[in-house]
Amino acid sequence: MCGIVGYVGSRQAQNVIIEGLEKLEYRGYDSSGIAVVHENSINTAKFKGRLSVLDNFTKENPITGNVGIGHTRWATHGAPSDINSHPHLNNKETIAVVHNGIIENYLTLKEELQSKGYQFVSETDTEVIAHIVDYYYEGDLMEAVFKAIKKLKGAYALGVIAKDSPGEMIAVRKESPLIVGLSEDGNYIASDVPAILNYTRDVYFLDNGEVVRLKPSGVEIFDFDKNPVDKEVHTVEWSVEAATKGGYEHFMLKEVYEQPQAIKETLTRRIDEDGYIKLDDIKLSAEDLNSINKIYIVACGTAYHAGKIGKLAIEKLAKIPVETDIASEFRYSDPFVDKNTLLILVSQSGETADTLAALREAKRKGARVLSITNVVGSSIARESDDVFYTWAGPEVAVASTKAYTTQLIAFYMVALNMAIKKGTITKELYFEVLDEMKTLSSKVESLLENVDAEKSIAERIKDKSSLFYLGRGADYQTALEGSLKLKEISYIFTEAFAAGELKHGTIALIEEGTPVVAIATQKDLVGKMISNIKEVKARGAYVYAIATEGETEIKKVADEVIYIPETLDILKPVLSVIPTQLIAYYTSLAKGIDVDKPRNLAKSVTVE
Repeated sequence: MCGIVGYVGSRQAQNVIIEGLEKLEYRGYDSSGIAVVHENSINTAKFKGRLSVLDNFTKENPITGNVGIGHTRWATHGAPSDINSHPHLNNKETIAVVHNGIIENYLTLKEELQSKGYQFVSETDTEVIAHIVDYYYEGDLMEAVFKAIKKLKGAYALGVIAKDSPGEMIAVRKESPLIVGLSEDGNYIASDVPAILNYTRDVYFLDNGEVVRLKPSGVEIFDFDKNPVDKEVHTVEWSVEAATKGGYEHFMLKEVYEQPQAIKETLTRRIDEDGYIKLDDIKLSAEDLNSINKIYIVACGTAYHAGKIGKLAIEKLAKIPVETDIASEFRYSDPFVDKNTLLILVSQSGETADTLAALREAKRKGARVLSITNVVGSSIARESDDVFYTWAGPEVAVASTKAYTTQLIAFYMVALNMAIKKGTITKELYFEVLDEMKTLSSKVESLLENVDAEKSIAERIKDKSSLFYLGRGADYQTALEGSLKLKEISYIFTEAFAAGELKHGTIALIEEGTPVVAIATQKDLVGKMISNIKEVKARGAYVYAIATEGETEIKKVADEVIYIPETLDILKPVLSVIPTQLIAYYTSLAKGIDVDKPRNLAKSVTVE
């Protein structure tokens, strides 16, 4: 969640760090700060609130120096405040630390340090790290950090600087993501690639249990046992411009409109010269698939909703039983996992803490792991046996859009690939589905050409206290995602219901004027949905329906209808979700909410 940027080199660290933190604002935060080594001292500035507070202060009161660390904090221990903001210092203000993650044994460590005379000024778990490093520091900063991390339990990414080690920075990665950037002008650490793209495209993706010493002249990497580590330098291919708004008012709107291209890229790059799907990073053979007796799809939030559609696709096409589970529940449910299990993980960032924990638990039990992620070199990608990269490009807005639709494309391709290898579908059906998938990009584009209906709906629901989504089958899964989008960026209470469950209690929530979004795109279920729409209409609901072009009966019962283009029922979730994304966006806009940075949320959830 939080953001880290650090620099050591010939540039002014303040400028590099604050510019980098701006690129990480999408991660969610409530305060920010910076610490820079200069003239035998560490100068700091940190404030509650938006990064602009820190930026304005340092413009008027520059903090000069060539070695520094910065941080945007999302509160876990201690309320948002200037004092609880990072960086944290030791009592002598000679050592500064920034930290992402959670130190699970910080209270025990705090008591030990207090008994040794250390005084604490914040409520955070991070402050103990500064004092532990100070306790072990005897002139060698890296050695002090090595000793300190042996005392820490939990997840952490660290950046550490010291007054008496002015030409170096020490970084540590354990569970929480951290990268190292390399350039002729100096070297960098950051929580995510966009923070340093203005300066370098050459990066190391750190693995768990690695410690880095950065100096202007170079970088050394070690494991936790102090053994040197040789790593491959990765070159980031996408541009700085790809992570900027490009003329759109918000990142979310830009990313909604990038979906046609993202869908096309994810699909067409993996079609071979004979027209078949070619998944280079997935090595599942027909023999492997025939030995699998069960698939688990595990994810969180929007990725979990994509997994629900993935379950339908794999079961329909490949005829393998699939269970979906929320990552935070899967880990603690003692699931029936063994060497005949395939675990499919879905994570936009590839760093989602609960999903990563599920991966490790499943591998411990012998399962094979296939991950669907958007970030090359992410932890989940590196630790999986097979990987499908969605090629959505950088997604900055907290509310996920293009990551979701490309995850759906990924699932369809994986399902088709499994099915043709297992022989559970004919070549005719294989190519019918694949050919129709190739039309989805242009069909999404057509849905984005006229958004007047979604804008109108947003104006009418913006002051409502609640709203409900209904659907059946694949439409119910879309309803779940549509509901999540609206609640996370408009703060309206929304809930999605399987329409057939209305009579079993939930219809009691419907009263005069209650807005209901009814998704009815599945041909064999439209008749049932019409009955459900009549039910809620009879109780006073105002119904906005999402239906397929040519479906005229819906118009007779719903108050308003948004139509999506015709396609195969199995593929309709790619299209039906688009109006729900737009309704959520324009409702948030109408309410004056910060669309890209909704309260209490972060883009990448890297702590449990």
